[in-house]
Amino acid sequence: MSFLPMMEAWPRPRVEALYAGITPEEVDAALYRERRSLRDLAVLLSPVARTRLEDMAREAHQLTRRHFGRTVSLYAPLYISNLCAADCLYCGFAAHSGSREKRTTLTPEQIRRECAALQAMGYQSVLLLTGDAPRAVPLNHIADAVGIAREFFPSVAVEIYALDTAGYRTLCNRGLEGVTLYMETYDRETYARVHQGGDKTNYDFRLDAIERAGEAGARRLSIGALLGLFDWRIDVLWLAMHARWLQKQCWRSALSISFPRLRHTPPRFIIPCPVSDTDLVQIMLGLRLFLPEVGFNLSTRETPAFRDRLIPLGITAMSAGSSTRPGGYATHRAGFTGHSRPGAPVLEQFEIDDRRSPAEVVAAIRRAGYDPVWKDFDRAFDNN
Repeated sequence: MSFLPMMEAWPRPRVEALYAGITPEEVDAALYRERRSLRDLAVLLSPVARTRLEDMAREAHQLTRRHFGRTVSLYAPLYISNLCAADCLYCGFAAHSGSREKRTTLTPEQIRRECAALQAMGYQSVLLLTGDAPRAVPLNHIADAVGIAREFFPSVAVEIYALDTAGYRTLCNRGLEGVTLYMETYDRETYARVHQGGDKTNYDFRLDAIERAGEAGARRLSIGALLGLFDWRIDVLWLAMHARWLQKQCWRSALSISFPRLRHTPPRFIIPCPVSDTDLVQIMLGLRLFLPEVGFNLSTRETPAFRDRLIPLGITAMSAGSSTRPGGYATHRAGFTGHSRPGAPVLEQFEIDDRRSPAEVVAAIRRAGYDPVWKDFDRAFDNN
């Protein structure tokens, strides 16, 4: 099946109509329902609900505790290439970003060194990333990277260009567990405007890629909208629809949502719909109340203090000690400290705001009253 018919059935005017005429009484009702409708989600994301964030936070905290306990999983992104044939206006990897920094693809031996460095930090879960360059960084290279990473980590996921079902199955056969893929924005016109070149311009192919990953056997699926590209109240409702649809279609896979927020962009791109800290809090709370059993991932795009405050609001997984450039842990940079090795600087996808070491993030999680988890215990149940 395809999510496209549902998107076509919910055009922007119909989604905007969900926000019409919301009253404080509806906020009260939406807060305490056991299962919430799309209208309820719109109510919780509306300006009318802004004064009830503390009440929403208490409910979100209780729901997260009920479904996930007091644990926060840790993972690390590992970029294996920054080559990119797409021209996404908001991205540092974009083909026409104007960057003069070095572009590179890690060799198998370099990937092995990066994995060893992350393993030494304590990680047992890694996310492999590339630019959108299927001809320069072909599927077989990514499959080899997955195979290498599985020698070091029980849990390996990818965030790469969209594949067909056979491509995802190839990766799963090499030990892949999870796939992360952001639609960036569900608004077709905005999507076309900010994606100006490369295979990524194909909206329909990207929209259904995450379902193909589930069909191929990926045990974990993660989606998200790039917050700041479009009106967040509209995009988040589409994202929530997509999440519920995936829960039904890919019921064998665990689903999570990420919250990438545009903060630092190339000079040629001005963020059209900036998302404030309070906006992001309301997004997370509304989605937690709407999707109580879905995992929430938080990257190092956010500042340390803000990340720490978000932990009790529904976060179930965090990255730490991250690098967004290939070879950022052992090959071209000395771990998370930010000190570059000699030679031309290696292009990174976006600027990191939380540069704390894994140990410092672990300490922050514990201070918040949660247990940091390195190991993927689910592996014990599926004999992998």
